[in-house]
Amino acid sequence: MPESVRIHLLPDLLISQIAAGEVVDRPASVLKELLENALDADSSTIQIQLEEGGVKLIRVSDDGIGIARDELALALLRHATSKINSLDDLERVGTLGFRGEALASVAAVARVTLTSRQRGEQASKQHAWRLAAATGATPEPAALLAGTVVEMRDLYYNTPARRKFLKSDNTEFAHCTEAVKRIALAHPEVAFTLSHNTRVNLHLPRSDARTRAGSLLGEDFLAEARCLDVQAGPLRVAGYCALPAYSRARSDAQYCYVNGRFVRDKLLGHAVREAYQDLLHGSRYPAYCLFLEIDPAGIDVNVHPQKTEVRFRDARAVHQFVFHAVQRVLAAPLTAVPASSDVGNLQLRPASDHQTAGWPESQASPGAGSTEHPTFGNRAAYQGSLRVGEPTASNAYLAFAQAARTPDSPQPAALASSGDGQAPPLGYALAQLHGVYILAQNSQGLVVVDMHAAHERILYEKLKRALESQEVATQSLLIPAVFSADAVDVATAEEHAESLRQLGFDVAPVGPRQLAVRSVPALLQAADPAALTRALLGELREHGVTQLMSARQNEFLASMACQGAVRARRLLSVAEMNALLRQMEDTERSGHCNHGRPTWTEFSMVDLDRHFLRGR
Repeated sequence: MPESVRIHLLPDLLISQIAAGEVVDRPASVLKELLENALDADSSTIQIQLEEGGVKLIRVSDDGIGIARDELALALLRHATSKINSLDDLERVGTLGFRGEALASVAAVARVTLTSRQRGEQASKQHAWRLAAATGATPEPAALLAGTVVEMRDLYYNTPARRKFLKSDNTEFAHCTEAVKRIALAHPEVAFTLSHNTRVNLHLPRSDARTRAGSLLGEDFLAEARCLDVQAGPLRVAGYCALPAYSRARSDAQYCYVNGRFVRDKLLGHAVREAYQDLLHGSRYPAYCLFLEIDPAGIDVNVHPQKTEVRFRDARAVHQFVFHAVQRVLAAPLTAVPASSDVGNLQLRPASDHQTAGWPESQASPGAGSTEHPTFGNRAAYQGSLRVGEPTASNAYLAFAQAARTPDSPQPAALASSGDGQAPPLGYALAQLHGVYILAQNSQGLVVVDMHAAHERILYEKLKRALESQEVATQSLLIPAVFSADAVDVATAEEHAESLRQLGFDVAPVGPRQLAVRSVPALLQAADPAALTRALLGELREHGVTQLMSARQNEFLASMACQGAVRARRLLSVAEMNALLRQMEDTERSGHCNHGRPTWTEFSMVDLDRHFLRGR
């Protein structure tokens, strides 16, 4: 046998370089490992210096507990760590790094130098020590107040083939910035400073979770997001879920953490997508920042070289918990949503602490309205604010259409100056704009509502509830709607007559090529019965009754609601408009229509004053 194919042991350096290929694929992965070590060292301030995108230099300085002189050389060896001692420790990992291979892998493909000084009373009598990761190197005295400085220079200097796969300096720096961003989001109690080529690019002082999220994700994200904090047994999920209006064309605004560790987990991603399924359509991606906390014994974090994937012991329970938590916070009607999603005192717990109290409850912010602002005039702006209740199942119809038969009742002349704080979230109607939008005034300022989109969501939610409870109220037509149909439509109506009745439609053939609609769902009686029936028969032919009543049920109901919703250019009375606003406030997901478009927006008095330069 040729000697070249004989089994033999690999040199230690080659073993380390192979291992480095699993952990170190670009400067950002080096930076991630160094930052995790700094956080595990109980640091409160971390400074990061990069040169040439991190290829030439990565220096991470922290004020953590430091490393003893005798352990500096040991820290650079493979699988040397202070974080686990037994299999039980491995099954309940509470630190970000634990394998003890990061520094050794980096030292195999770059020039690494460690400088450290322990903090504490005993360490105060000693100076810092510096060690270069070179063969035979010994620690040398150095100057350092406290903590550790890890310096990596010339990445892949000894493996030029791998260096060819790196991108431009700007691209590599962008990946490094994203790595810092991911870690900083989960640790608002730690200050971060990132500089590139001696220029400071990111400075994050110690703060609370909301301030840190606003600094990294943007205040516009927080303005369009709802705060989430749900706990059930050993599981807790908290964070922010952006409303569909803030959806993105890419999945670059999705941050998911498990016990403080950033992960890209398919199970959690699927749970969140399912929670958004009734709000987002097409190829849009939701934006969110979620922190899942679970007993460390319930997950395995040792399934991916870069620790970006985890495995749950009870995956189904975790999926259902996250799905229902996100779905509920997105579906909450306006009457159940706090005036502000401010959670300024939010504190994210460390991975090892799973029994402390949850996030503080949201606090309502004071209204932006002021008595010094004039009202919109003395016209009948607040007439017809009659609150119309939910229609009963027997005569379910457009509540605001019924309100038109009730005389308008006058309201206070100035809502902004009433000061009673009892104004509903969407306020009271002022007028209708071009037969498309409703203008209303609440305690904050001006509210603009897309009446078709809003009514579409209201009908959709009512249809879902009626079908789930198998109580679809029907409305018999005084004169049956007869329309021409193809032979296949007539056959479909005869074959699925019972299923049509479950959906609230009574359709029967009155000739070889004619169908008669005798009743329709009461919620859709304002729509064209012939058009509704044609659409329903088309769905039955294409997908069958089984799909229509299961997988495609929501899509079908959304289509029916769209056809049954009030159309643009229809003039509404003030009473009708107010009744529609009250229904919106009590309807789940009323902030967006079935197609993901927003149904209303608000312009506060501060926004209006800023636009018109008042007070300058």
